[in-house]
Amino acid sequence: MNTRILTLTVASAALLGLAACNSGAETEAPAAPATETAAMAPATTDPVVGGASMSPNDTIVTNAAKASNLTTLVSAVQAAGLAETLSGTGPFTVFAPDNAAFEKIPVATRESLMAPAGKADLTEILTYHVVPGRLTAADLATQAQANNGKVELTTVEGDALTVAVNADGSVTLTDEKGGTSRVTQADVLQSNGVVHVIDTVVMPG
Repeated sequence: MNTRILTLTVASAALLGLAACNSGAETEAPAAPATETAAMAPATTDPVVGGASMSPNDTIVTNAAKASNLTTLVSAVQAAGLAETLSGTGPFTVFAPDNAAFEKIPVATRESLMAPAGKADLTEILTYHVVPGRLTAADLATQAQANNGKVELTTVEGDALTVAVNADGSVTLTDEKGGTSRVTQADVLQSNGVVHVIDTVVMPG
């Protein structure tokens, strides 16, 4: 009798122990809900320039018109009659001076360039900021690395623009007159090219 009671006690204890182990295993390794896994995936967003989202499906001119810090450039492009060209298929690489870059130019000079009589000079300056093809920052870096850190680009205007990729990854432009400009926002992709925002207007020779 005592042996039978002891056997039942041991068996009950074993069953309780097994149940506790199974319960602990389930608690320690819960399955991740599908919603949590999806939430962890990074969101893809368009770059923002001047407080506006730049759609890669829009043209250079359409996107620039939305950016509050590129209003002077847009006005200059329209005054030079280049809006249609920069809305074309391209592709183009545009080094886009922001409003602060244009403000570095004396007021009298800016007004002269924006006047009808200054259209030819304005066109020359603006097309000096455009290079045929789509050149991202990575493309420029690859070309620069093959040439001691610098690459010379031929602009639509015809003169050369030198691009230097620095050790810290920043990009500096040097124009025909020796002036320099820094890329402040790179790789703003467009349907017909790519825009790199710069902090100083570069000048052809």
